[in-house]
Amino acid sequence: MSTFPAESLKIENVVASTKLSDSLDLVSLAAQIPGAEYNKKRFPGVVLRMQEPKIAALVFGSGKVVLTGAKSIPSLAEGLNALVKLMKDLKVEINDNPTYSIQNIVTSADLGSRINLNKIAMSLTLDKIEYEPEQFPGLVYRLDDPKVVVLLFGSGKLIITGGKVSDDAERAVNKIYQDLQNLKML
Repeated sequence: MSTFPAESLKIENVVASTKLSDSLDLVSLAAQIPGAEYNKKRFPGVVLRMQEPKIAALVFGSGKVVLTGAKSIPSLAEGLNALVKLMKDLKVEINDNPTYSIQNIVTSADLGSRINLNKIAMSLTLDKIEYEPEQFPGLVYRLDDPKVVVLLFGSGKLIITGGKVSDDAERAVNKIYQDLQNLKML
């Protein structure tokens, strides 16, 4: 294991949104796209699972789209380009050059050693943490800067969620690593 947990960072999921048009005919879209899933009773949008890159697009009648499952920011852009090409091939009128905005980047990391969540829960600012091992095996730590939520597990593994730029996860991991070293818990 590396000395610095930030070196273990791995993007697990990037969620972004975009607007393709002011309205889309979901019934027509679902009928024209092989593999599209549309069941209005279960979910209000069409689910398109792309293979290259491996991303899901949740397409809504309002013209809004949520892209999820991307493992990197470049693959997110690739996914949007593939979706735009698909829409144009189907002669669906969409906005020119739609751009996405990142809503959430989920990242994993590893501190490199086991940690005692009970001790950590007793040592950190109480209004920033939630730890109920009977409900959930991880400690929930809400950071203000960067504004993310970090799930810490006894194994030393971390999940960072809520980031808007990839730098957020690195800053969060470095902060937690420093905090735990200062508290002599690593």
